[in-house]
Amino acid sequence: MTEIAVPDGSWTFNGEMLRIVPSGDKSVHELRKVLGEVAVPVEAVASCGFEPGRKGGRLRLRLRYGADPLSDVVAGALSAPADPYGLAVPKERVGAAQYFADEVRDTLEINQIPNGPCDHHLLPGPAIPVSATAGDGTAIFDGERVRLEWTGFASSEKERAGAQELPLSELVGVEWKPQSGLGYGTLRFRTKGEGAGGHPQKDPHCVSWGIQRFGGATAL
Repeated sequence: MTEIAVPDGSWTFNGEMLRIVPSGDKSVHELRKVLGEVAVPVEAVASCGFEPGRKGGRLRLRLRYGADPLSDVVAGALSAPADPYGLAVPKERVGAAQYFADEVRDTLEINQIPNGPCDHHLLPGPAIPVSATAGDGTAIFDGERVRLEWTGFASSEKERAGAQELPLSELVGVEWKPQSGLGYGTLRFRTKGEGAGGHPQKDPHCVSWGIQRFGGATAL
C-alpha cells in the first residue's frame, strides 16, 4: 500500500485501485468536494507523474480516453484547482509524491496496462441526483430529466422562458466549457430538432457564467 496525505487531500494505491479523497479544507474547489471520493481501477490509468513547481508541485493522474465520463465531458479543459485527478503537493512532501508516481508507473509497466482508449467506461459518473449553480442558473439532474432554474443574474429572455424541464429521452448532447477571456463559461443541453443555439445568455437550454472559471460543479 502506497499513500500520500497533504492538506489538499489524500491518495492511496494498493496495486489494483487508486483512491482519491479531497480534503475538507476551504481551499479545495467545489467540484472536487461535490464529487467526493473517487476509486480509479488501475486498468483506467494511462500515466501518473509529478510536476515540480515553485512551492512544491502537483501529482497528476491521466486516465485512458473513454475510461471516465467526467473526463470525456470536460475534454482536458478542467485544470487546477478543479481537476479531481490532480493533487497539490507542498515542498516537504515532494519526495513522497515522486515515490507514489513511481509506484503507479511500475505497476502499469509490470501488468502491461495499455494506455490507449477504452471501449467502455471503467469509472461511474457522479452520484445522482446532482445539482450545480453558476452565473445565471442552476442545473439539476435526477437520472431521468434535467431541470434548469434561473437566478437573479438571468437575462429577461430566460426569465420569460421560465424553468426548463428536459427529459433524458429528448437530449442528444451536452456541452461544457470553462469561462475564458471575455467569453462565457457554459453548460448547454442539445435537444432533438434543436438548432445550434443562440447567445448563451439568451439560450433557455444553457447555463452561463462570466466570473467563475469552471462554473462551480457544473461539469458534473
